[in-house]
Amino acid sequence: MAGSDAIVVGSGPNGLAAAVILARAGLSVEMREAASDFGGGLRSRALFDRDVVHDVCSAVHPMAAAGRFFREFDLPARGVELCQPEISYGHPLDGGRAGLAYRSLGQTCEALGPDGARYARLMRPLIEHSQGVVDALFSDFRRIPPELTALPALPLRILLEGTTLARHVFRRDEAPAMLAGIAGHSIGRLPSLPAGGIIMLLGHLAHTTGWPLPQGGSRRIAEALVEDFLAHGGVLHTGSPVDDIRELAGAKAVLLDVGPRGFLDLAGEWMPPGYLRALRSYRYGPAAAKVDFLVSEPIPWANHELRRAGTVHVCGDKAAVYASENAAIQGKVPEQPYILLAEPLVTDPGRGLPHKRPVWAYCHVPNGSPVDPADRIRRQIERFAPGFSDTVLDVRSTTAPEFAKYNANYVGGDIAAGAVNLRQLLARPVPRWNPYRTPLSGVYLCSAATPPGPGVHGMCGYYAAETVLRREFGIRELPSLAPDEKRLQ
Repeated sequence: MAGSDAIVVGSGPNGLAAAVILARAGLSVEMREAASDFGGGLRSRALFDRDVVHDVCSAVHPMAAAGRFFREFDLPARGVELCQPEISYGHPLDGGRAGLAYRSLGQTCEALGPDGARYARLMRPLIEHSQGVVDALFSDFRRIPPELTALPALPLRILLEGTTLARHVFRRDEAPAMLAGIAGHSIGRLPSLPAGGIIMLLGHLAHTTGWPLPQGGSRRIAEALVEDFLAHGGVLHTGSPVDDIRELAGAKAVLLDVGPRGFLDLAGEWMPPGYLRALRSYRYGPAAAKVDFLVSEPIPWANHELRRAGTVHVCGDKAAVYASENAAIQGKVPEQPYILLAEPLVTDPGRGLPHKRPVWAYCHVPNGSPVDPADRIRRQIERFAPGFSDTVLDVRSTTAPEFAKYNANYVGGDIAAGAVNLRQLLARPVPRWNPYRTPLSGVYLCSAATPPGPGVHGMCGYYAAETVLRREFGIRELPSLAPDEKRLQ
């Protein structure tokens, strides 16, 4: 290991992205992963039945279908099929109604009735400039992305949906509920400007590159990354925890796919006082609490169109979503939680059997809460899908502390690796021009605690690797990420 150019610690999507880039640039790269298998939030397992594949953390991947790193890496060309549902996401409401985000903007607007034209005006400019929108929102925040000056519609819409200005835009409650359901992905206070950005990003992607589920589970993304890393000379060590930064001495560059708390544990005694204080002031947000169901039948949604949706946001109207998310911020466990739910067999029949089907569902609770969410989540699903409880064959809960044990970056169960507020997006993890650099020579951060923040997009690793190549090795041009056979064509 002493002879390696670079060592990457942690094999989540950002660590893997960084490792792939460095290895493709011709460096000798080693990766150390504490767990017995790689992938971080990209792991999939058989929880109840060997023929039924459940995603342990992430399940639906709009960012992997759209972001720059994965656009260039080209998952489909590597055999990773991104299964697209006919309806990107749905949002049930009482009385059998639902907001439905079809891949087709026109079909979505038609279903929204009198609010269709307003929804089209909100989304169409972003859809027409989708790549620019994605690249702007996945920037490293050190410069004003040119897309923002060329597309004033984006910041204006973020302001509209990230504040109370949008309260009178729509006549009925379907469209506001749909947008609130997307806002819940931000895992923070609602409304907020970061949530407004998430609404614009994920909202327009529902009608462009979609909200796909990888065939075979999220692990297929990690497997493709590891395969490429190894093919370019990388060495992967699983079951290989790092307890002290001094263990990595000898490599010219060290990239840490760890959060601020993990970095403090590794190297706190070697940090200058100012940086140490800044890291200690980093804040964590609400936690995820998850339930995996094994069911005998498709979820019997009262609104039958929801049976074609890859993702369903379960809670109720906009006010209910906001109340649930803000309760978690205030340290309260919501009785009627906002739930993110996916039923993989909607797009990928190979993930289960005709009468053994996986259902993935989680809600947000206060950081560190030990509450088992199973009953609350089951009741919420039953509310909009009468008879759901009768289809349940088995249940497995993952509480916030269990998420923290599963992945050290999920402090208190915070799967966003830090509170998602405006300050911690713009100065993540500390106020520093280059947030990937640390005061320790040759040591860099590449986790979701750096810009652009959480999500399976690989861009934290992308920007960290770019910095390392330039500063440590004098390489100013990033290598191609295209599959090797494609580059040769």
